[in-house]
Formats: sequence, C-alpha cells, structure tokens
Amino acid sequence: MSNNIKLKNVFTLKEVLEKAEQHIFAIGAFSPRYTPMIPSVLRAAQKTDSPVIVQISQKELERYGITPAEFAGEFYRCIQQEEISVPAALHLDHTKEFSVIVDAIDAGFTSVMIDASEKDLAENIGISREAVAYAHSKGISAEAELGKIGTTDFVETDKDEELYTDPEEALKFVSETKCDALAVSVGTAHGVYNVKQPKIDISRLKAIRQLTPVHLVLHGGSGIPSSMIKEAIHLPNGGISKVNIATDLELSLLAAIKRKDRMTNLECKALSPAHLKLAQDAVEETVIEKIEHFLGSAKQAVSFQMKEGE
Repeated sequence: MSNNIKLKNVFTLKEVLEKAEQHIFAIGAFSPRYTPMIPSVLRAAQKTDSPVIVQISQKELERYGITPAEFAGEFYRCIQQEEISVPAALHLDHTKEFSVIVDAIDAGFTSVMIDASEKDLAENIGISREAVAYAHSKGISAEAELGKIGTTDFVETDKDEELYTDPEEALKFVSETKCDALAVSVGTAHGVYNVKQPKIDISRLKAIRQLTPVHLVLHGGSGIPSSMIKEAIHLPNGGISKVNIATDLELSLLAAIKRKDRMTNLECKALSPAHLKLAQDAVEETVIEKIEHFLGSAKQAVSFQMKEGE
C-alpha cells in the first residue's frame, strides 16, 4: 500500500488549522507513540465527528523504535480499512534533523515541524526557513518553534529550559521563515505536571496574535485545565488552533494494562489481544474526552469541504 495515496479527507496542517481558526475551535494533535494506538486516535475522531491531527516527534520515533514509513503506513492503512472519513492530517512533531523531515515527507506526512528553538534567533530563522521552503516545495505545511518549551520527561525534547516567546521576535520570525504554524512558549511544558503548575500566559498570547496572523500551536497540552485551553482558543482575532497531546494518551494506556514503564513499539505490538484491546479502548476514551471537553472540535468535520479523491 502506498503511503502517498491521495485521500479526500487527508489534509495539510495549514488546511485544517485555517478551518479551526475560522470556526473558533482547536484541533488535537495526538501523539499515540505506538503504532497500534493510531487506530484509537482515528476511531475517536470518527465517533465524535471531529477533525484530527495524528503526530509523532523525532525523539519519539527513536525512543519507541519506529520509522516514519512505518508510522505513516499504519495511519493510511487505518483510514482506508476502517473507512475513516473525518478530516485528518499526519504531522511530524519536534524534529532537529533535516534528513528525518525528508524521510517523513517521502513517507506521506502532510506536515512537518522543524525545531531549532535552542539556537539564537538568526540561526533559528535560517534553519527554519530552509525546512519550510523544502516542505512547501513538496506541497505540505511546516511548523516551527520560537522560544523554548519546557519539559518534565524528555521524551519529546532534550532540555527542560524554558524561554517565553517574545511577540516582536515572533513577527520577525514568521515574516522571514514563512512557516504555516508557530509553536509558542507561553507557560506550558511537555510531560506530567508534578511540581510546576500548568499555566498559559494569555496576555503574551494576545500580543503574539496582534502582531502576526500565523496559526498558533500550544505544546504540552496534557494536564492543562480545560478552562485555560478554552480561554487560549477563544481569543479575539483567533487564538490557539492546534493543541499537542501525548503524555495523557500514554498514561491512560499504561494504566489500562497496569504497567508502570514505557514499552518499545515492538513490545506494544506483542501485547496479548486482551491487553491490546484494553490499551486501545483507554486511548480512544482519552481522545474522545479531549475532543469533547477541551478542544471544542466535536461535530466540526462539517466545516470541511472534502477534496476529490485521486
């Protein structure tokens, strides 16, 4: 099965975020981390009639032992064999290496994220501009990051350093890189909130929005109270359009099978049918809950005009 088959309900990141911003909701960018959990994410979106983004980062690919082609293959298999009809995008999250971006695009990902946020502004702009140009030349979308988003478990990123996004720098960055979406650092963090309490700097988010029209992305969506998420979405002139959620999915999976430690993808695929069903059902339930009570994207598939299949 070709991962590059054109399906009428598979969109680029830019296409789905335009609809989200227009209709004032956010789309969940769910990282299932294990390929057997990809169907759970897509089934949840189908049941709630919600657009959805399925994603994985470079570090997650490495940590769980998955190739971009393997991840994309399961995404397209599920959409076709389970007749998933809601709008969907396949996104490569935090990525440092250009070669991984190339591999993901070749595998059929419809958007990629270049993360050079640890570099100074000029170097970040240069690296991001190159990646964005390449993605656009292939007809797909590109996300970039400005500021440093903290972490607590180092699965998606290398460092726990946090540096809030400067609105003036955001204007320069977006203008020069031409990115389709911007991941901003406004107080959230990747991983589980144990000591640090989750927060969203709404005033900073408003300032960024006033200076640039680019679609805004909130990383570290797991564990954030729904009231904070909803406030960030419902900003004048458009707020957050994409919310990344990964840790909550894995925690529900592990709890369902009464396991404490993470697995590799091969270990997940080797689970007994009974344990696999428990895990898949738990992830599906978590995604449904996020769609219905955090993102406001339930029943928003109607917002999309499906493309003609090829």
